[in-house]
Amino acid sequence: MRVKYMFPLILVIILIGSIIGACSQQGQEPTTLRIVVLPILDALPMYVAQQEGYFEENGVSVEFIPASSAAERDQIMAAGQGDGMINDLISTLFYNQDEIQIQIVRFARIATPEFPQFRILAAPESGITNIDDLKNKEIGISEGSVIEYTTDRLLEAEGFSQDEIETVAVPKIPDRLSLLSSSEIPAANLPDPLSSLAMQSGATVVIDDTLHPEYGNSEISFRKDVIDEHPEAISGFIAAIEKAVNEINSDPSKWDELLSEKQLVPAPLIGTYQIPTFPIASVPSEAQWEDVVAWAIAKTYLKENVSYADSVNKTFLP
Repeated sequence: MRVKYMFPLILVIILIGSIIGACSQQGQEPTTLRIVVLPILDALPMYVAQQEGYFEENGVSVEFIPASSAAERDQIMAAGQGDGMINDLISTLFYNQDEIQIQIVRFARIATPEFPQFRILAAPESGITNIDDLKNKEIGISEGSVIEYTTDRLLEAEGFSQDEIETVAVPKIPDRLSLLSSSEIPAANLPDPLSSLAMQSGATVVIDDTLHPEYGNSEISFRKDVIDEHPEAISGFIAAIEKAVNEINSDPSKWDELLSEKQLVPAPLIGTYQIPTFPIASVPSEAQWEDVVAWAIAKTYLKENVSYADSVNKTFLP
């Protein structure tokens, strides 16, 4: 008789345990990811995911920490006050040159044959009308950055030698834009959409990365310790971004209010600026990574190779 009633009793115990476990999980607070954000268009999918409730749908809470510059972003990350950010391959190299501190988990934005991410522009009164006119002309850049990298690679792809590429350091983008618009420097490399604003002021495009889209991109990165401790939160975050990207790409015309509110596009461009196509789930290729490493070593910004496998984590892509 005891054996007869033992199995129903075990089933009841299992059922009660399952109910208690489910209730416990439902009562858990979602992991909060602190994302350091610059006022750049690349962050639009994050804001769409927040506005549309996609983070919540995927069991993750997101707190945005604004930063006014890449230097401020890096200070916040270094202090452990941020968990993730939008950065670039050059930045990732510097983070990981001594130990693996961050990992790229997804592209944030990429150049395409239709939409540039970086443009080299000529000043209105520079007299520069074609790419050959850029030889030995000062081009405003920020040194040791993706701006310098894309300047070199775009011009080299068009046949320039390093001796023919002359640059001048103008680290702050607003200063670079101002000097270009006033023709105080003959040319400058500016990211989109600020390059579009420069064009409104009379600057002309000499070359951009629509011709060589493999060079123009930005990434979503997280601290390695955060990835290791909260992989489920990273998965939820990426799933929400994927849904937001699909929403933006299906109707890029409906986000003007968000672009204005978050200052992702300069005010004079709101209403006329065409939002680019955002990349679906993907990460930089090993070839892209190795090219950036080679460039950084040649420039003496980096002493030795940094591992692609340790710096790029594609396991969270759907």
